[in-house]
Amino acid sequence: MTGALFEITFYLTAPFWLLMIFAPSWSGTARVAASPLTVLPVLAVYVVMAVPVFPELWTAVSSPDLGTFRDLTALAGGAGTIWAQVLAWDLLIGQWMYLQSRKLGLSPLLMGPLLVLTILLSPFGLLIFLAVRAVRLRRRETPTG
Repeated sequence: MTGALFEITFYLTAPFWLLMIFAPSWSGTARVAASPLTVLPVLAVYVVMAVPVFPELWTAVSSPDLGTFRDLTALAGGAGTIWAQVLAWDLLIGQWMYLQSRKLGLSPLLMGPLLVLTILLSPFGLLIFLAVRAVRLRRRETPTG
């Protein structure tokens, strides 16, 4: 069952990512992206996977060190729990990036690849987006003419 839950977690987030990447101008996309409730299905999977490994999870987060974290992720339920958590937070980051890009008027042709990068390697996607955002904000504040 843990393997199936692990697989399902990505598919629970994929529709939201697809909307932000392939239908960024549709008004429904902005409404969906504005809701933090998009992560609830993934968090439900997180809870189902976390409960059986809760002692190990608690140990890993209450006294973090590499050994206890390694022990947690060596368990199928532990790795699945961490995966679900990562996907939930990545989706929230992606939604924030999408909403910010709309406010700043960034091109969907720029944001699509950035959102894909965020799905795959969220820290890199977020860092690049923060740099792009800072440049756009600076240009808005600089008077022209």
